[in-house]
Amino acid sequence: MSSVINTFQNYIGTGSIVIWFLLALLYLLCNEKQKPRRILFIYTPILLLLLFFNPLFAKAFFILVGEEIYFRNFWLLPIIVVLAYAAVQIFSSLKGKKAVCFATIVVLLITFSGKLVYSNPLYTKAQNPYHVPNAVVHICDAIEVPGHEVMAVFPYELLLYVRQYDPLVRMPYGRDAMMGWRDELYNAMEAPVIELDVLVPLTREAGCHYIVLRSGDKIAGNLQDYGLEWLMETDGYVVYIDPAVEQIVPYF
Repeated sequence: MSSVINTFQNYIGTGSIVIWFLLALLYLLCNEKQKPRRILFIYTPILLLLLFFNPLFAKAFFILVGEEIYFRNFWLLPIIVVLAYAAVQIFSSLKGKKAVCFATIVVLLITFSGKLVYSNPLYTKAQNPYHVPNAVVHICDAIEVPGHEVMAVFPYELLLYVRQYDPLVRMPYGRDAMMGWRDELYNAMEAPVIELDVLVPLTREAGCHYIVLRSGDKIAGNLQDYGLEWLMETDGYVVYIDPAVEQIVPYF
C-alpha cells in the first residue's frame, strides 16, 4: 500500500489541483440531480479513486503488469473534466459581478496550483520534428534497409527513441531493459570497459547486424580481429557493421 501512496504523492505535484478536484466532487455530489451526469462526473471518478487505492487491485496489477507503471491508472481520473463541469455549473448559477469574481478566482487558482511544465529538467528543446535525439535519426537512416528489418544493439539512453522512430530497426533488448530487466548482452554493452570477446559472441547470437557504441566507450580488444567494420560516427556514437551476420532480415 505504501507504493500506491508514494505513486499518488509523486503524481499529484503540489497537490492543489487534487484538492480542487475533491471539492468539485463534493459540490456535484450535493447539487447534481441528473442521473447520467452523476454517473459520469461523480460515481465514475469515485469508483476509479477507490480502485486506485484498493490494495488487492494494486497487488494484482503489480504481479500482472508491474509496479513501475501503476501511476498510469491515475490518468483514468477525469480530473480536468470534473473541475471544468463543476466550475461551469457554479458560474451559471451566479449573476453579474459575482460571476466575474468567481471566474477570476478559478483562473487564479488553476494558474497558481501548479508549476511551469517547461521548468522541469526532464524537458529539453526538441532537436528535430520527430522529438528524438538527432543521433537516433542519423543512425537509423544510415542502417535502414527499405522493406526489411535490421537488428542493431544500442546504448541504454537511445533505446526508447529507436523504437519510436523506426519500427524496422529491431533491437535485442528494448523497453524491458528500461524497466529493470537485464541480460548478458545488456551488461556487456553497459560495462565500464566493453570486452569484445564477451560482446561480439553475444551480438552474433542475437543476430545483430550493427553495433552502436558511444564514442567515448573504453574497449578491450581489437575491432578488426573480430571482423567488425566501421560504418559511421555521428552525434557522439560510432556504428560498426558485423559482416558475419546476414545483413537483411525478411520483413514479416
